[in-house]
Amino acid sequence: MLEIFQYNFMIKAFLVGMLIALIVPCIGLVVVLRRLSMIGDTLSHSSLAGVAGGLAFGINPILGATIISIFSAFGIEKIRKSFPRYAEIALAIIMSTGIGLAGILSGFVKNTSGFHSFLFGSIVAISSIELISTIILSIVVFASVIILYRELFYITFDEVSARLSGIPVKAINSVFTLLTAVTISISARTVGTLVISSLMVLPVACALQLAKSYKQTFIYSIIFAELFTITGLFISYYANFKPGATIVMTGVICLLTILFYKGINKTLIIKKPVKG
Repeated sequence: MLEIFQYNFMIKAFLVGMLIALIVPCIGLVVVLRRLSMIGDTLSHSSLAGVAGGLAFGINPILGATIISIFSAFGIEKIRKSFPRYAEIALAIIMSTGIGLAGILSGFVKNTSGFHSFLFGSIVAISSIELISTIILSIVVFASVIILYRELFYITFDEVSARLSGIPVKAINSVFTLLTAVTISISARTVGTLVISSLMVLPVACALQLAKSYKQTFIYSIIFAELFTITGLFISYYANFKPGATIVMTGVICLLTILFYKGINKTLIIKKPVKG
């Protein structure tokens, strides 16, 4: 079974996959608890415009995705403040704009196979430059999340109290927005723009079913993400499936299993006779 590691491209795939699985749930936890689960989907679709623009004009597509994701992320924050009672409008506007731009720019892409590889990811085709950039950016994102752990915790549950406590809420939100955009853009090449939002939410959803505190949820989310990634890569290699989609489906099956198990336990507790 370990013959998979005889190939250099699979070693790169596991390394990059495990790095992505480390940072995505860190961002996903805050996003889910702030009830902005769809922001990952919005930014991932918007990043396609950057990918298409990069491929069309000879720019690194990951750089293009990063730039567009950053602008989109800050655009979401700006629109949310303009419509405080209808925050979801920001997601719809940015996603529509991103998809529209991606559709137009994709018409100028000569090598359409390169564009399509970003839809569901191409983790087994990671170049050495992409590997190095992923390592650097993953370290930056994870270190930032750990450093801002306390601030993000307070802001996630109560921005008003956090502001009164002296936490620079506006600055922290800006940094987190930037981290989210970077995480989405570097994950686009590996997991795929159409499935990265799922990887951002599924590990957190599994962790929320089992954890009893914010810290436990944080740790469990990372563990689940690593489990989905490693298992998905093994399955995709031997079954010849798309790696990104396989990783996500592994997460879906795991979540359904947890929900089923908890449902059975709840039923047994309800049916348990009460001694008089």
